[in-house]
Amino acid sequence: MSSFIGAIDQGTTSSRFLVFDDKGGLVTYHQAEYPQYYPHPGWVEHNPVEIFDSVLLCIKATIQKFEQAGHKINDIKAIGITNQRETTVVWDRITGKPLYNAIVWSDTRTHDLVHRLNKTTSFGAKALKEKCGLPITTYFSALKLKWMLENVAVVKEAHDKETLLFGTIDSWLIWNLTGGNKGGIHITDVTNASRTMFMDIRSLKWSDELLEFFEVKPSVLPRIVSSSEIYGDITIGSLQGISIAGVLGDQQAALVGQKCFKPGEAKNTYGTGCFMLFNTGSDPIISQSGLLTTVGYKFGNEETVYALEGSIAVAGSAVKWVRDNLGLISETNEINQLAAQVEDTGGVYFVTAFSGLFAPYWRDDARGCIVGITQYTNKNHIARAILEAACFQTRDILDAMNKDSDAPLTSLKADGGLSNSDLCMQIQADILGIPVIRPAMREATALGAAIAAGYAVGVWKSLSELEEVNAHDYQQFLPQTSQEDREARLKQWLKAIERSLNWA
Repeated sequence: MSSFIGAIDQGTTSSRFLVFDDKGGLVTYHQAEYPQYYPHPGWVEHNPVEIFDSVLLCIKATIQKFEQAGHKINDIKAIGITNQRETTVVWDRITGKPLYNAIVWSDTRTHDLVHRLNKTTSFGAKALKEKCGLPITTYFSALKLKWMLENVAVVKEAHDKETLLFGTIDSWLIWNLTGGNKGGIHITDVTNASRTMFMDIRSLKWSDELLEFFEVKPSVLPRIVSSSEIYGDITIGSLQGISIAGVLGDQQAALVGQKCFKPGEAKNTYGTGCFMLFNTGSDPIISQSGLLTTVGYKFGNEETVYALEGSIAVAGSAVKWVRDNLGLISETNEINQLAAQVEDTGGVYFVTAFSGLFAPYWRDDARGCIVGITQYTNKNHIARAILEAACFQTRDILDAMNKDSDAPLTSLKADGGLSNSDLCMQIQADILGIPVIRPAMREATALGAAIAAGYAVGVWKSLSELEEVNAHDYQQFLPQTSQEDREARLKQWLKAIERSLNWA
């Protein structure tokens, strides 16, 4: 009889609950969007209660479908969780209520704080990066928490009284699922902890030095655990009594879901943003080319696996922007139909730096711009330029990874929403000059969380047993353009990048 594993996939714009079988096949799922809040330009917030409610809704709806298909809840052996990373939640350990809206990973309100810390730090920005693997930017949780401590009186008061709890979304979900203020477990896994700037990237422990630098008390922090072990049982809802046994930040979950278990293997997830991770093995490599050093995964007591990461702030969210803000399309998949109407962009380049540029540039003064427009330009060219923007930024990251690694990447595994577009994947192969490989079942992020949970409870007992998981029907996109054409277009893209700088 088949074993099943559940996965909570809590993303930037929606939540999902999915059930997989022991071959990695998707059995059923439910998805629910939740509100986004933009109180000021550059500010992005979520309501933590609405996030948790959306997760419970997805669990309930998925379990109904699962039972209607003839399965039993106790056939689900464990639950894994994957989540949007860096997004910062603060709540009161006594009441269990959030003390402020969650500040989302793409939020840029800490711009001035970043520059202040970079100028005044006695620690040294380079030394700090050596310790945690990350630069001081608006992206990471430490800056968001420090901003709240300086600007939200109720958060500072709770911090002073040591009733404050901090966490990324995984911590918030697990705490509530396991009892909340009536005994909930306050933990985070090593992959999420590695995105806070509080963790020593080598010891995998909270760093007293980093906490002192950011002026944060250790009492607010969750306990760091591995990505794959039994943490505790769910106490509410349809899954009551089932163990939570796997946690990974969303991009690390996709690395696992794509089975990038060997050093040198890489994946790119085309979601709200775009994130490429490159497995570097058991030693952390501090990038000299604008990339991030992060924990890839750690299964129980097994060796920690590290990764280099290139992060792009805007990918699929640019398509949503065209739908919601410009009204050029009514459904996100229409972007492909428009883009397919033309063979190229007509010389148009769209730098989607809505919240600055992430890797490898790290320029929070950049803003979005469309260049190369003529009277010939129409909405089809704009649509194609949006797809190309994610692909050119991926090329920027690939070039940086090739500088940092001993050997250049020879292929790229793709997943995420935009990877469903054959056109986008072909454009990507053309811009990179290497094959792009896409699995038939593209829910790599949720599958990675399910793999971590299943591994902890013995559904799979070794990495070799995972070879048959989601192993069939891969599609390969091969480059169809010349090296000369590829480099000429890249040169124009880099000119467009220059035009986006020094705006904020």
